[in-house]
Amino acid sequence: MIHADETGELAFNTRHKMKYRRRACVKHMPIANRISIHERPVEADGNRFGDWEMDLIVDSFNHAILTLVERSTNMLLMQRLPQGKKSKPLAKEVSRLLLPYRNTIKTITTDNGPEFADHLTITKKDWCYGIFCRSLFFLAERMYRKY
Repeated sequence: MIHADETGELAFNTRHKMKYRRRACVKHMPIANRISIHERPVEADGNRFGDWEMDLIVDSFNHAILTLVERSTNMLLMQRLPQGKKSKPLAKEVSRLLLPYRNTIKTITTDNGPEFADHLTITKKDWCYGIFCRSLFFLAERMYRKY
């Protein structure tokens, strides 16, 4: 109704006066050399030991907790990250946490967050075959199938 008013009198009397707020345009930088989750081996379905899920929990104060979950046993490794979401300290912490399991690690699955951009540091180790990134479309598709 306000948009249809040709005189502009209705818009003038509103609190916002039909001003449009311009939002900053921020371009998302994709993760370099990422491997899609669709290229993950068929055997990595969560039934064998060594397939890990990695995620980061961040609160409103930018405190971060790294979580690593082994998919077949649901074994959870958690570590607080004092540097927050920075990718290099996160990669070092992942290497440190997974060092005792280095002989059994097959795959690590993450989301496309910028905190996992330094994934090549982890895959340089001889004990990790690859880190596979989920796309947002894949997550939405999986939630749709669940319900």
